[in-house]
Amino acid sequence: MSRRCELTGKSVLTGHLVSHSNRKTKTRFLPNLLKVTLLSDALGQSFRFRVSANALRSVEHRGGLDSFLLKSSETTLSQKAKDVRRKIVKAGEAKAA
Repeated sequence: MSRRCELTGKSVLTGHLVSHSNRKTKTRFLPNLLKVTLLSDALGQSFRFRVSANALRSVEHRGGLDSFLLKSSETTLSQKAKDVRRKIVKAGEAKAA
């Protein structure tokens, strides 16, 4: 399981910890990943994702999983999130027709 947010694509960053004497120690900065269950209103079912805390705040800010996925581009989404997005789009088209 990779350390990558399934909704925003946020992943591990590398850098240095710099001491007072200016020594540099390599380190990895890990994203704050959480396992959450998000409910899709259009599909009426829940989906389990591994997302960063920042992405979870963004989902709530945009009004839920459906609107977040519809507004986001497919380049940052994981394959699982892309599949859910396609199902939501298909359900919206069926509802409109």
